[in-house]
Amino acid sequence: MITTALPVFGRAFGFGFSDPVFRFQEKVMSHTSPSTRSFAADLPSLIGQRVKLCGFAETIRDQKHMRFIVLRDQTGKVQLTQTKGDAGLAAALDIPTPESSIIVTGRVDVAPSVKLGGLEVVIENAEICGLAEARLPIAEDSGLDKWIDHRQVSLRYPAQQLVFAVQTTLEGAMRSFWEQHGFREIHSPKLMGTFSESGAEVFAVKYFGMTAFLAQSPQFYKQMAIAGGMEKVFEIGPAFRAEPSFTSRHETEFTSIDMEIAWIEDHYELMEIEERWLSHAITAVAAAHGAEIRRLFGVDVAPPTLPFPKLAFEEARETLESLGHPLRTRSDLDSEGERILAEHMAKTTGHEFLFITDYPARHRAFYHMRQDDRPDMTKGFDLLWRGMEITTGAQREHRYERLVAQATARGYKLDALSDYLDFFRYGCPPHGGMGVGLGRILMRMLNVASIREVTLLSRTPKRLRP
Repeated sequence: MITTALPVFGRAFGFGFSDPVFRFQEKVMSHTSPSTRSFAADLPSLIGQRVKLCGFAETIRDQKHMRFIVLRDQTGKVQLTQTKGDAGLAAALDIPTPESSIIVTGRVDVAPSVKLGGLEVVIENAEICGLAEARLPIAEDSGLDKWIDHRQVSLRYPAQQLVFAVQTTLEGAMRSFWEQHGFREIHSPKLMGTFSESGAEVFAVKYFGMTAFLAQSPQFYKQMAIAGGMEKVFEIGPAFRAEPSFTSRHETEFTSIDMEIAWIEDHYELMEIEERWLSHAITAVAAAHGAEIRRLFGVDVAPPTLPFPKLAFEEARETLESLGHPLRTRSDLDSEGERILAEHMAKTTGHEFLFITDYPARHRAFYHMRQDDRPDMTKGFDLLWRGMEITTGAQREHRYERLVAQATARGYKLDALSDYLDFFRYGCPPHGGMGVGLGRILMRMLNVASIREVTLLSRTPKRLRP
């Protein structure tokens, strides 16, 4: 059986493949077919009507005079029933194996004994579009890596279908918030002439006799847009980190959600915007998919209570020490510390979300603004959801001379940063923003064990295929 470390894939339905003798496409047309496709979810409103359905033959059960097929499409399942009196239709439906793709037409009938909604479709015509291979390439006791190796099969499972339905709703709600609040979408380049965060975790690629780097984030270009007078921008796109990390929450290529906002007062204004944005998006997911998430993942998705609690880093460090978890470094939280701290705050405040603010400057990006009375501290923050960091944000330093000084203090070569630094030479408003991990949001929303369970195709230091 699938272990509890693989909750999405462990909820997969079971099916197997029979050995087809040959490949072919077979059609039987005994009636004029409806031209418009219907879906399993539509059928309660179509009783007595002829419909056209497309999907996968999840299971096939033969009896002497009847055949029953459970057809699955992206909206649900329906039982198909075939009476074997029609020899041509019976012969055609002898061919498909479980998980073959088929098109059928038939009449929707009430069938109270059928568990799938008390309905069935009596087959009149059938087309076998794609015959399934001989054997299912994954078994229920296969590890997660093998499930990813055969993504074309594991993606068919209802829990996996729901992951990407949730992702679609989530991103749509995020965009609706941005649209309502005057944001503009940008698409920044992913090939860069210099690094965008630090030089230690970049992928270098050949570029017409030069060396280019895959973007670690759209950070520099978001700030360029702000300097260019676009007061609120966002982007959803790929980001790349050449980080030799093998944890359940890291990928070398991931989807980054980024915002940048001009004319802010401080980083607390950014946090207030993010919590309203997340609440808007989570509310939309709960409304659209709450029941299905509860059924397939055992999780109740509910809009969070605002505002989220906030804890300065020094307070967080002291709290962890009092809880018996001293940090190895005085400048950042470790993953276990995040978990312990979030559990403690959830017990004391009732909140799943927690902002950690005011990090020491030595651990944060050189372009984070320093506090006026504490230049060793930044105006930055992280957001934890149930003990996992999902966001890093800060007010940025927009003053050219201070940026140069902070980059120099880090030992960066100013020539390599010249394009970025030039963005601030001609006047730039105060601004700040954040980067949010889409996969990590989905992990926490669906309460799964690995980011690879909510990623279309995983990329890690040891995985570059399929």
